[in-house]
Formats: sequence, C-alpha cells, structure tokens
Amino acid sequence: MAIIDVVKYSGPANVFAWKFPEEELGTWTQLIVNESQEAVLYKGGQALDVFGPGRHTLSTNNFPILNSLIKLPFGGRSPFTAEIWYVNKVHSLDIKWGTPTPIQLQDPKFGIMVPVRSYGQFGIKIDNSKKFLVKLVGTMPVFDQDTLSKYFKGLYLNKIKDSIAGYLVRKNVGILEINAYLDELAQHMGERIKPVLDEYGIDLVSFYVNDVSVPENDPAVTQLKAALAKRAEMNIIGYNYQQERTFDTLEGAATNPGAAQSGLMGAGLGLGMGLGVGGPMGAQFGGLAQVLNTSGSTKCPSCGSMVPDGKKFCPDCGAAISQAGPGSGPGAGPGSGPGGAPPVIKCANCGAVLSKTDQFCPQCGDRYNPCPNCGADIQPGVRKCPVCGLDISEPCPLCGQPVKSGAKFCQSCGGALTKKCASCGLEQPSSAKFCSSCGQAL
Repeated sequence: MAIIDVVKYSGPANVFAWKFPEEELGTWTQLIVNESQEAVLYKGGQALDVFGPGRHTLSTNNFPILNSLIKLPFGGRSPFTAEIWYVNKVHSLDIKWGTPTPIQLQDPKFGIMVPVRSYGQFGIKIDNSKKFLVKLVGTMPVFDQDTLSKYFKGLYLNKIKDSIAGYLVRKNVGILEINAYLDELAQHMGERIKPVLDEYGIDLVSFYVNDVSVPENDPAVTQLKAALAKRAEMNIIGYNYQQERTFDTLEGAATNPGAAQSGLMGAGLGLGMGLGVGGPMGAQFGGLAQVLNTSGSTKCPSCGSMVPDGKKFCPDCGAAISQAGPGSGPGAGPGSGPGGAPPVIKCANCGAVLSKTDQFCPQCGDRYNPCPNCGADIQPGVRKCPVCGLDISEPCPLCGQPVKSGAKFCQSCGGALTKKCASCGLEQPSSAKFCSSCGQAL
C-alpha cells in the first residue's frame, strides 16, 4: 500500500467526528486542517497531539512523542502507521429533540393527570476534541448529528420531563398556560442539560422549546377545557358556581310546584334547619330574593345601599334613614308596640315576623342574630343595630351572637369576651393572640 502524502478532510458537512480512511503515513506526510476543524493523531491507541487549522508536516522534529514511538533519530524519514481523526468545531444549531410519546404529568393548579408533548432544538459545539473522541466516539468511523441525537435521547427525555414538571410546580402554572413561559422553560432546561454535555467535551450553545402541547382528544384535557370555558362564562356574566346551582334549584322548583312545596320547603328547610343546612340554603334564597326584588326599600343617603322599609338605620353603614317606609309605623319594630304591646321583631333579610325563641327565619332561613339591647335581628358584619343604634363589637367567639361594644361577657351564652395580658395587665379580646399594648403572646 502506498504511503499517503497529503491527508485532508473529505467527509460530509454534518459530521462531528470523521476518521481518515488510510493509516499508512510517513514523516513527510502533509496534514491539512481547515478552519473550524481540529485533527487528532492516534498512534498505538494513544492520542499524541491536536492540530489546529493550517498545513502540518508529520515530522519527528516537530513531535517528540511521535519520534519516541517510531524510534528514529531527529530528522529521519520513515513510514509509519497512525490514525488521523478530524473533529468539526462549528456551531451546530439545528439538532432536533422531541418526545416520541406523551409524558404523563399532573397539572399543579387543577390536580388532574394530563399527557404532554414537547419538541424543540438545541445547538452545540465540540469544546474538547480529545475528551469527545475518547468518551463518546470510540472506534466509530463517523459520528454525525443523528448519532448524537440517538446517544443523548434518553438524557434529554429524562431532563425534559423533570424540568417541565418541576417548573410547573414551582411557578404554579397550569399546563394549558405553559406556552406563555417557553423562554423561561427553555433556559431552565438548558441549565440542567449543559453540565451533562460538558462531561463529553461538548458545549451547549443554545436550547429552545418550540412548543408544549396536549392531545386535543384526551378525556382529561377535554374535561379541563370545558371546566375552564364554564368558569370564563361565569366570570363574564358575573356569577359563581354556587349561585348557578341556586338558579338551577329555583328553576326545578318552578317547573314542579307541588314537589317544591312538600319536598324542598318542607323537608329541605324544615329538617335542614335543625341540621345546620337551612341557614346556608336560606341565605342563598334570601340573597337571590334581594337581587330579584328591590321594591319596598329605601336607598341609604350615606352609602347608597338599599334598606328595607321600616328600618331606622342602614344595616351596612349605620347611617340614620330620614324617610321612614311603610313598615315604620306603630308595631313595626321592637319597643314600638302601642299601649305597651310586645315589640315586633322582623327578619333583617326578608322582613318576616320572628319570635325570640326562633333561631332561624321561618320564611327565608336566615339565622336570627338578636341585638343585646332591643332584640332586633342584626345581619352578620353590621356594627350598629338598625333599630336602636347600639354599637356592636365583634361577634361572640363561642356562640357567634352579636355582643354589645365593650362588654366583658356574652349576653347569650355568658362566655368571657376579654382576657388580661400576663405582662401588662391590659384587657384584651378573647380572640386576640398578642397584646395590643406590649406585644406579649396571650
């Protein structure tokens, strides 16, 4: 076999590592290395040197290690066998990656399992030619982009799955919203893949995520999109799920009046009140009645709230109502009965007559919260009695009934409403965790 006089690269353009096919060289052989390339000479399975761009003569004068292996004096001319590897140092930016099958992930916002697909591309550059050949190429004659993608397929699939799942949980982003964060996700995934490629002498130049998608025909995805569409519709119209169920209940009752009277009103409100169900259900019906019917009320001159006729004070802001409604005459409220007649207590929600022994309104199901002074019904959150104007403090933490401002014991259950600070002795509300004066824990 003839001795090769000139060695140069003649492989494909998309190859990262290429072995020159001939091994019969001489100390006069010319080695040509193009720009963006490096050549590595192997002798006896050992990498002797790395050649940069230019023309090089394989002379023993220039390479002492080669001379010691060939065992000729300096300046000698002799044939020898060796391997020449060319390594492509250009930036390869079009290496594709993708998930061949959907990855099952749990949506952190809604808690359902959804299948996820993702794809993109990344760019690399061979940073250390010797390390790349020794650790990755081995004895393969050609190492191209397809081989690189196949070698690192398991790596990026594992890192991509962990990266997407970790990013969703950490940022609390729904899977249907992830495409708004592709740049951040790509940076996060690239930071996790880069250290692994460095071990093989490969520098990760860029990493891109082109798309993260879910199959449209998957049942979980279909259910999730339908729920999100329903929530968007409610937000546009201006009501929530609980209100929608109330409308559905009223519609069902309207289509079957007999069932509504016996089943819903009798069993639902009668028995449900004793089990604690009548209150929330009654509140829903009462609130709906207020929305649908605003007649028989007066507008508060202070805050603009609608106040039922007969109320002397606004239940929202406590302002006095100058114009009394039809129900403000004799017998309309506590203490107003003519001739010493027992005061009439009316439900603050619907205006129905209440008895002092009632716990809930028999008409709308709203809980009866008596005023400690006059017994009038007070809506939760109101800080002034709408009938007598008594200042109300926070509700009793034990029974929830209104308590007169400044009282130390609940008038309904007798529970203590204050406690003394062990540090400064100042009276504090029983619900307080720290003293408002010295900050000591109570």
